[in-house]
Parts: sequence; C-alpha cells; structure tokens
Amino acid sequence: MDFKQIASFVKIEHTLFSLPFVFIGAYMAGDPTYSQLVWILVAAIGARGLAMGLNRIIDREIDAANPRTAGRHLASGTMSLQTAWALCGIFLLMLVVGAWMLNPLCLYLSPIPVAAFVVYPYLKRYTWLCHWWLGCCLALAPAGAWVAITGEISSNSWYPDLLYVSLGVLVWIAAFDLGYAQMDIESDKQNGINSFPARFQPPVTMAVMLLSTPIWAAAFSVVSIVGSVVSLVMVLLVLSTSGSQFQNWWFRTHVSTGWILLIGMQLS
Repeated sequence: MDFKQIASFVKIEHTLFSLPFVFIGAYMAGDPTYSQLVWILVAAIGARGLAMGLNRIIDREIDAANPRTAGRHLASGTMSLQTAWALCGIFLLMLVVGAWMLNPLCLYLSPIPVAAFVVYPYLKRYTWLCHWWLGCCLALAPAGAWVAITGEISSNSWYPDLLYVSLGVLVWIAAFDLGYAQMDIESDKQNGINSFPARFQPPVTMAVMLLSTPIWAAAFSVVSIVGSVVSLVMVLLVLSTSGSQFQNWWFRTHVSTGWILLIGMQLS
C-alpha cells in the first residue's frame, strides 16, 4: 500500500475544503506561531483522514451497491477492512497528538469531532438532515483552530465573528453536499439512504442550494468582503449552468472558496 492508495482512500483532495477554514480560525484567534500552525495542520489532517476512513468503513456495503462508488477500495475489495481500520488508527493518533501538543483544552475536546464523524454515516440512513450534520462536522474546523490558539472557549472573544464563520461553513458544506448527492438519487432510493435530493427531488434541492448561497456568503463577509463576493459570484455562475460538467465545477468552486477568503483575509 503506497501513499497514492492512501490518498485515494481518504480522498485527500477533499481536505482542501476544510484546511483554509482551519487557518482562518487560527488567524482570527490571534497571531499563531509556526509551531502552532504545524500541529494544527497535523490535527486537521488526522481529523479529516479519520472522518473519511470511518465513512468508507461504515458505508462499505452501501458503496458496493452504488455503481458510482462500487470501485472504492473497501467496496471493490482492493483494500482489506483491517488495513482501513489501521489507517483510521493512525489518523486518530495524529488528531490526538496534534491536540495534545497544542493545549490541554484541545486534547479534552478532541473526542467531540470523532463522535460527530461516527454519527454522520448512520444519520443519512434515517434523515435528510444528514447534509447539515456534515456541515456541522466541518464547522468544527475554524472553531477547533481558534481553541488551539487561545486555549479557551470564552464567548467574550469568539462571539460573534467566529460563530458567523462556523455557521457559514455549516450552510456552505450542506449546500455543496446537496449538489453532490444529486448524483446518487436513484441509488439512494434503492438502498434506503434518506438524502435530501432523494426525498424532495432536484428542483427543490436546487432551490435550497440557491437560497443557501447568500446566507453563507453573508456569514463569510466577516473574514473578507471581497473574498465573499468573489466566491458568491463563482458559485452562482455554476448554479446557473447545467450539463455534464456541473459536478466538476461545483467541486472546484467550493474548493476555491476557503482559499479565496483566506487570501482576502491576509491582504486586508
């Protein structure tokens, strides 16, 4: 098993979603040191890898029944379940060690994201609110980085700006996942997955995605007004188009959102 296979298993490109918001949370908290940024990065990679690994393990039978995901490592048998659990153990160790090296509060709070990651794959078997739960999971990224720098959770310092950013991430990721889930409507219906698109169909789903866009853009304006406007325009342009390339552009614009905001924050 090489790095390329591991990266593919945890879809390392999806780490690009949360990583800029981790740094945004850190810089909103103060002036992080190089050492703090390194350990935040270690913890963030561990958390994201653990989340993806647990999702792959718990969903392996569902993935095997879906033509789009049948080629995934566990579903196709190209990776053993034992190996997948071992990788999750390594990622969990990265999260815990990173939290431990940052401050005691980070270490004490580290079980919270782990619990959230476990809940998500099961939640989508029961309710279409799973997309917003996924948003909650990633909304922990800026909040966690803020705690990593400050070592406290006093509302006097994180309210309201950090709250707005985390709420923005929640709505932003939920809207992205709604678009992503539209690829699996028929499979979700057949396999008992209660996704929002499978329950309410594409027109309603697209309407919710469209209504969500100005909400997260307004929330992200506390980071960078220019960055928020640029991201808003990009996403609205993609929403106004259709065709075979929609999912590709939907992914690309959302990956770039956090980085645009981070650059705007650093330039302001």
